[in-house]
Formats: sequence, structure tokens, C-alpha cells
Amino acid sequence: MTNSAFFRNHYTKCRMHGTGDAQVVISDGELYALLSIAINDLGWSHADFGANQVAMPNTDYYRIPLSWFDQQAEININSNEVQNVLRSAFEKDNDFGLYIENLTALHRRRVKYRRILAAQPMPNMDQIGPRSLLEYGCCESTLLANWMVWRKWIYDIDNRSAQETGYLFEPLLASCLGGEPVGSRNSPVKRLDSNGQPTSKGRQIDCLVPSTNRTYELKLRVTIAASGQGRFGEELSFAEESQAAGFTPVLLVLDPTPSTRLTELSEKYMSCGGEFYHGEAAWQHMENEAGEVISVFIENYIRPAIQGIEEIEIDFPNSIELSWSENEIKVSDTSASYVVQRV
Repeated sequence: MTNSAFFRNHYTKCRMHGTGDAQVVISDGELYALLSIAINDLGWSHADFGANQVAMPNTDYYRIPLSWFDQQAEININSNEVQNVLRSAFEKDNDFGLYIENLTALHRRRVKYRRILAAQPMPNMDQIGPRSLLEYGCCESTLLANWMVWRKWIYDIDNRSAQETGYLFEPLLASCLGGEPVGSRNSPVKRLDSNGQPTSKGRQIDCLVPSTNRTYELKLRVTIAASGQGRFGEELSFAEESQAAGFTPVLLVLDPTPSTRLTELSEKYMSCGGEFYHGEAAWQHMENEAGEVISVFIENYIRPAIQGIEEIEIDFPNSIELSWSENEIKVSDTSASYVVQRV
């Protein structure tokens, strides 16, 4: 049976994104493995979709090395087989389409970030040399030079990490809520002038859900430090501007930590006819909106990654060792190591 344009398009969206040097394309073998993981996640039978169950090294996606997925490219799977499984699973439950789209988006970003780690160049002294003026003489010069190189490389990598996470995190959450992010240019929420009248300038929306007429502000947490840098007025005004545009503003904060800023912000949303979900209530709201299938994605892929790190309390960072050789960068402490293969 020939697959329709819809499923060919869906197949393409699952396999690739980006253009040029930034393009990431996963193989049919990788996509087939991800389909098998998704079917396992949902407790469905592979036989129902004419699919073969792929033998995984671990039932937890996050515990499967990316190198294992690389090996799946060598398995003889063609695009029609992949598209037929996509179609069959979609026909069982349409939400499977969003499930696999989100899972492949997560996987592609992880593949891309591994590529960034492998290729991000070591900074040279032409780039960072003048910074020595601030610390020259405070320690032995070789130590200072190495310290400057390490911190610039880490700074560059962290910027790339923030960029890639920005492309991934909010769109994932928004899709699970049944909506999507909207940029300021096309936003139906407009800034208000001093008289409370809408202007032509739009407001960026983390998640717009037209079916429920909600605009979401999505946050990991709200602390005094995070919201005290000149943006808090902007955050307060979003609720008013959403209400003025005819939407119900919703503040959703995943971390349960309370703060005076959070109290003030949540009260603003409530006074504008909005809603507020915090901590466990925020997770529960997302799952309720997501439905039976997509709530499994939240529990398997979003919540563990966020809470798994959030639950680690760090008063002072542990000592770690950083080493750089021709083929790898290694980050280690006394009990574990993380190796980045270099190209």
C-alpha cells in the first residue's frame, strides 16, 4: 500500500531538521528503533503494527548510548517499512503521531549536541589573550593560560547548550499541552500602552492553545534572583495583555520552590482571570491536558530529566577533573566519568 503524502511528510519530519552544516538526519534504522521504543513505552504489541521488536540495551531511552543508535543505521530497514509502522500506530491512536514526533525531536537534538561537543574548537590566545590583564600575576602564567582556555570553551559549549535547549524545551512542553509557541511578530497578544489600549506590537507566547483559549507562561522556577533583573514588569504585564486580547493567561511553574516573586506573579494571573499551576499541580495539569498517550511521553522523557537534576542539592560543587587529549575530553570525579569523543 502506497503511503499518503501526510505520512511521507510525517516520516520526513521525524527523520530530519535544519539545513546545511546544521542539518541532522537520522537513519531509517534509528527511526525504526525509536518507533519500537515508543511502542514499548505505551505497552502496545509490535505485532499489531506488523513491526519487529528491536532488542534494546536498556528499557530507559536515556540509558541507551547514542553510539548504539548509530549502529542501527547498518540494519536493513527501508523507508516503506518505517512508514507502514508509522501509519499503523497512528491509526490506532492519532496521538502517536505527536509522541514519535516529540521523541525524534529530542533524539535529533541530542545527536546534534554530541556533534557540537565533538567539534567545538579549542579557543586560541588571539581570542582570549587580552583577558589576562585582569588576572596576570595572580598565579603561574601557564596555569592562568590553561584556565582561560578551559573556561572559554565551557562558556562556548554552554551557550550552544542553551540555544539547542531553547529550540527543544518549550516546543516540547507546548505540544504536550496541545498548543505551540508563537513569536511576537505573529502573536494575537498585543502590548498595551499607558492607557491600557492595544498597540501593534505583539508579545511572544510560550504556548498558545486556541482550542481552550489559553496562553501559557512556562517556567522551570521563579526565584527572586531569576525575576529581579528588569524583566519582572514584563512578566506581570503578560497576564494583563493576554486578558485584554481575550485569552485566559496560565502560569505553569514546574519547580515546587516557593518565592515572594512567584506569589506576586501568580496573584497577578489570578486577578486577570487566569490560572496558576505549581510543582506537582503543574505536572498533573500538563498530563491532564496531554491525554493518555502524550502523558506517557511526559512521564518518560520530560519529568525524569528535569526532576533527576533538580533533586540533586549542591551547596558547593564537588571537585572534578577535566582532561583534554587528541581524541577525547574527559570530565570525572572519584566515582564516575563522562567522555566526549572528539573529531
